[in-house]
Amino acid sequence: MQEIFSGMPWWVKWVAVPVIALVVFGGLIASVVGFVIGLLFKLLVFVALVGGLIFIVRKFMAGSSSRSDW
Repeated sequence: MQEIFSGMPWWVKWVAVPVIALVVFGGLIASVVGFVIGLLFKLLVFVALVGGLIFIVRKFMAGSSSRSDW
């Protein structure tokens, strides 16, 4: 790979090749990034819902233990 770029100017290696890669794989990169962000958001919602459920159950269990048993 090094010998391919050895006779080329610096801008071919550092500007032209990344731009071509972004044009060719841009849709794929965008869909992967969108999928990861969506997954992280769903994970955050899941953690918040489970945490809220645990909070509510503990609050209910603490309140029911102080009352007389049914």
